[in-house]
Amino acid sequence: MARSLTNNSTKSASKAGISSSAPHEAPHGDERDERESASGDGIALPAHIAGSGTLDRLVDTARDYAKASTAENTNKAYAADWKHFARWCRLKGTDPLPPSPEMIGLYLTDLAAPTGGSPSQSASRPLSVSTIERRLSGLAWNYAQRGFVLDRKNRHIATVLAGIKRKHARPPVQKAAILAEDILAMVATLPVDLRGLRDRAILLIGYAGGLRRSEIVSLDVHKDDTPDSGGWIEILDEGAALTLNAKTGWREVEIGRGSSDQTCPVNALEQWLHFAKIDFGPVFVRTSRDGKRALETRLSDKHVARLIKRTVLDAGIRSELPEKDRLALFSGHSLRAGLASSAEVDERYVQKQLGHASAEMTRRYQRRRDRFRVNLTKAAGL
Repeated sequence: MARSLTNNSTKSASKAGISSSAPHEAPHGDERDERESASGDGIALPAHIAGSGTLDRLVDTARDYAKASTAENTNKAYAADWKHFARWCRLKGTDPLPPSPEMIGLYLTDLAAPTGGSPSQSASRPLSVSTIERRLSGLAWNYAQRGFVLDRKNRHIATVLAGIKRKHARPPVQKAAILAEDILAMVATLPVDLRGLRDRAILLIGYAGGLRRSEIVSLDVHKDDTPDSGGWIEILDEGAALTLNAKTGWREVEIGRGSSDQTCPVNALEQWLHFAKIDFGPVFVRTSRDGKRALETRLSDKHVARLIKRTVLDAGIRSELPEKDRLALFSGHSLRAGLASSAEVDERYVQKQLGHASAEMTRRYQRRRDRFRVNLTKAAGL
């Protein structure tokens, strides 16, 4: 492009509100935190171009597009990663810009084996390998927004990370799958009121569709009803077709009608929309304090997580475990894992429903579904 929107020069750094100067010239305290955590500020006009109202509006639009390039939760996580790293650098008497592989190697070391005084860590608690890898990805992304390239293959980073993995890596902790009998027991605990209708539809649609919690609450009734829509629904005689702008791109999810109205996710959705009088905008919204009216405010995805945990407890699922362990065992992903583990159909259909790019990813969601189904010991003649 003749006119670059990304600021890579020292001259345009001042327009972007991001410092690329030496440590003694960098701003300090909360002011620098604000500047350094604004991911969209790396987009500005080149220094030699005179500004105008039209160009300024284009810059603002480009910043909006840049912000939308990653999911909102990812943006929040990356911003928190940068803020944590920037504070760590100040405590060590250095500056986060420009990137220093040596200092980042030391930062990763401090995350895995804290020496004390590390910010935002209760009692210098070491982080898991997966969290450390996420932190590193967050730093790489933040540096890219500021016109820098973080070489993750640099020996000061790669060898330290390899050592951390070798010494501290553990098998991934997977959330438990909610199976068919579990979801029915959970739905049965809900009251017969407007909130109960809504939450029943959330659980059944989320389970039958294998949806992420963010996908559930981002649904609109129609296409383009709201600017923050993540998809829309179409209710047909055969079931409901959901068009989702999901983590891996656009996909369509088909949810067929169930064997009875009491367990049918499409019927639950229809009941909620009818009694809540929703014909436009977000599908799942908050209700009034008395629970008799549907409001216009879209539900947060955190509501889905809280709903799952609450109904798991109320339904007595895994009651042999202490309440704390039961709460930790289930999350929003338990719905997706439940569909993958319970649906006795060709794996390809499950993969398509979940929107996975590979069958291997789908198998990660199948909790013990295929365990010992094929006995290679006997097949080998033993």
